[in-house]
Amino acid sequence: MKPIAIFRHARSEGPGYFASYAERRSLPWELIAIDEGAKLPKEARSYAGLVFMGGPMSANDPLPWVPKVLDLMRNAVRNDIPLLGHCLGAQLMARALGGEVRSSTCREIGWGEVQVQDNAVASEWFGDLAGFDAFHWHGETFSIPPGGTRVLSNTLCANQAFALGKHIGLQCHLEMTEELVRLWCSGGRAEIEEHATSPGVQSVVEIERDLEDRLKALQKIADGVYDYWTARLARA
Repeated sequence: MKPIAIFRHARSEGPGYFASYAERRSLPWELIAIDEGAKLPKEARSYAGLVFMGGPMSANDPLPWVPKVLDLMRNAVRNDIPLLGHCLGAQLMARALGGEVRSSTCREIGWGEVQVQDNAVASEWFGDLAGFDAFHWHGETFSIPPGGTRVLSNTLCANQAFALGKHIGLQCHLEMTEELVRLWCSGGRAEIEEHATSPGVQSVVEIERDLEDRLKALQKIADGVYDYWTARLARA
């Protein structure tokens, strides 16, 4: 089986739980560190699937690698190679597939419930789950691209995830580990304080409360989504 390519846009936002998941299931993967100047592949068919992580930049920023990532994502869709996007990765997916990325009306940082939408596509990805507590850290949001279906939502950000065939883009974060949560809280303390009055922003103390139990519940959700996604990987 070809490896899964995992694209990292910032050192602090690595593959996290997805890497642990892949290793437990003996799925080969390769990290492509865009933040370190790694060359992007031109052909998605070199990989079984493409996973795009988060990052502090905007999908609209005039960075030299953004158009190349968008082209690669379109190449993946044309060649039936599954895409999985986390936060910035989902925003890039939305842009690549014809959607838009814009400032969100409310910044979200910390834990917050998302609702699984009442449609057949959402049921395919999340089963009979009605909702769950996800981790958030974003100030922008995407529109649902043509042909896509909203599968997660909440009151602060209508588009928390979309799916299109075997591809899924998640505005919220399913890939969190204790290491990532604590790293982001440490590095993002100033951002948390700046937006402390936002109804979607929690204090560091609240974010880290009951962290082990919260992560265990989140990773159980992640297992289900990742299982559905990896079952559709290109095997040839």
